[in-house]
Amino acid sequence: MPPSPFVLISPGSRGLSLALVRHYLRTTDFPVYATHRSGKPDALRDGILAPLAEVERDRLKLIPLDLTSEESIASAAQTLSRSLPKDGEPYLHTGFFTGGVLVPERHPADLDASELQHTFQINVISHLLLIKHFLRFLPTAKQKLELSAPAKWVHVSARVGSISDNKTGGWYSYRASKAALNQVVKTFDLQLQMKKTPAMCVGMHPGTVKTELSQGFWKSVPEEKLFTPEFAAERLANVVAGLEAEQRGRIWDWAGKEVRP
Repeated sequence: MPPSPFVLISPGSRGLSLALVRHYLRTTDFPVYATHRSGKPDALRDGILAPLAEVERDRLKLIPLDLTSEESIASAAQTLSRSLPKDGEPYLHTGFFTGGVLVPERHPADLDASELQHTFQINVISHLLLIKHFLRFLPTAKQKLELSAPAKWVHVSARVGSISDNKTGGWYSYRASKAALNQVVKTFDLQLQMKKTPAMCVGMHPGTVKTELSQGFWKSVPEEKLFTPEFAAERLANVVAGLEAEQRGRIWDWAGKEVRP
């Protein structure tokens, strides 16, 4: 049977993540799996598909997943496995792992232990656990000759995770967690190479996107650098699609420029 590609966005119900889900529904014929923490699936599906009248409703698959619980992440992977077609060779064509939170500590006195733990849970630990439980959906080495390009495994990171680019300080937990995530990207990509998996892992910096995450900083960003989720999603998807093998294991921005470590 020929390979059967699908797209996974986790989480995929708000902001940039929602825009990515809609982008792949609109621009590909692939099934799109989107995870969500809460809400009723039928209502979520209606909201996601509202501006996409031409898209077949059945192409969108919703899976509950809580990034703070490994049990939930493992259960979501099982749900995805059960929902994939049994009469083909389904594989993850493109996966975007978008979970992130931001606490803008400006001084050491602003640091709070519980907020630090939550930031690292969402920005780093959940990404590691998603690798652990969803890695199995990448194409196998045996499928390599049947694929036109390697699968893309993408973690949404941030420019502030770059140590060399840090000129202003502040944002302790966000900077540190994104730097850690960038190391995860490199390490996982080396694993894929070692196992000869026809896939590559990269990180993507979407710029400042007009979402709840960045709402406190909209006024300090020039209008031309404050992106709508739809614009950012399109740019990220286009950059990811165009990445070549020699660009793997690194962090790229919405314009296709590398974010140095």
